[in-house]
Amino acid sequence: MSDADDADDKGRPRKAPTAFRTISEVADDLNIPQHVLRFWESKFPQLKPLKRGGGRRYYRPEDIALLKRVGDLLYNQGYTIKGVQRLLRDGTDEGPGPVALELPLGDPPPAADAPEALALQAALAELEDIARALHRLAA
Repeated sequence: MSDADDADDKGRPRKAPTAFRTISEVADDLNIPQHVLRFWESKFPQLKPLKRGGGRRYYRPEDIALLKRVGDLLYNQGYTIKGVQRLLRDGTDEGPGPVALELPLGDPPPAADAPEALALQAALAELEDIARALHRLAA
């Protein structure tokens, strides 16, 4: 086994899957800027990396798994921050899609066959297509 087999693509020694990781390692691995990871900590109380002297963060494997899930929900599935917060707060990733999570409470939606409902569905489909295209461009 060569030294190259014991290093990642950045030349760092390869860590065990259960090892803690620094914010720079996690940011590189997930392709998410460090400031975004710190922002997500402020928005998702479930994210609690260990902090050592000087505020240095160490992410556990379960933190990294949660970050991957949050990133997938936000960037690939089109959820908003509030939508992901609700999913995590309710303890489930299953259920209504991102648009249904964002509907305000109040009057029920119009019947599915009403003309305004059909127009809304068409507009929603177009917006979802635009959101997917934007996510692809940002990736």
